Amino acid sequence: MICNLSRRRFLTSVAGAIALARIPALIASPSNRDLITKVIPASGDPLAVIGMGTWRTFNVGHDPVLIEQRTEVLKAFFQHGGELVDSSPMYGSAEAVLGKALAALNRHEDVFAATKIWTRGKQDGIEQVEELERLWGLDRFELLQIHNLLDWRVHMDTLKQMRADGKVRYIGITTSHGRRLDDFEDIMASEPLDFVQLTYNVLDRWAEERLLPLARERGIAVIANRPFQGGQLFSRFQSQPLPAWAGEAGVSNWAEFFLKFIVSHPAVTCAIPATTSVEHMNENMGAQFGMLPDADQREQMARYVREL
Repeated sequence: MICNLSRRRFLTSVAGAIALARIPALIASPSNRDLITKVIPASGDPLAVIGMGTWRTFNVGHDPVLIEQRTEVLKAFFQHGGELVDSSPMYGSAEAVLGKALAALNRHEDVFAATKIWTRGKQDGIEQVEELERLWGLDRFELLQIHNLLDWRVHMDTLKQMRADGKVRYIGITTSHGRRLDDFEDIMASEPLDFVQLTYNVLDRWAEERLLPLARERGIAVIANRPFQGGQLFSRFQSQPLPAWAGEAGVSNWAEFFLKFIVSHPAVTCAIPATTSVEHMNENMGAQFGMLPDADQREQMARYVREL
């Protein structure tokens, strides 16, 4: 099983077989409990389709009880084969808490560490990355992103140079709530990005019109943020029954329904739900096992939700 291997050991075993792949593709065997991954177009490396966000959830300051609870959430994430963890300096103490959790679990070798630059000015951006490496306890990040395009021209030059120097593996940009879409699209079309992060879920589907097709065309991996609309999807639909055909789409609960809809889109590489609960983490991670809905089932899912 893939989920029993460390990320580096797994990559070593499969990288040669998929190095030429440029469009995200599923890697799954017939077993219902095999981990579903997609290919990162820039490298051909596989990535588990369910990551973990830290917005709000890991911003707990210095409270030792809450830090221990978040450590258990991260532990459950890794136990289910999770890889990509995303954070930002905008998220308060989240990065410091992540660093403590990673140290407690001794999982620095297994995390696909993704964070963001969220400041103005070249030197401030460089110093921010150095501080984030210290907080996480890492020598380098896998992915550095420019948070909501803040001072993006300055930071883009910095990130491209860091990638060329081997100080980061992948670079990207982020948006949420549909902010600055024209600028976002222009940057995707003109800059050598490895990743973009944007809002995408079963109700927020504006990215399907232009951004997701462009990502496929340009060979850019896509991280979907706000997969549950900040919890609003559960508030709206949790009391409703799943459709009778849910099992045919590989879905056994609402978390899987929402997440499998997202990551079954051909352009989406990974979704990053956030939670403070081990129970909810276990439900979320179920979405990266078994099978994903096909195109017809995706339309059924969207139609079912619209009609509730």
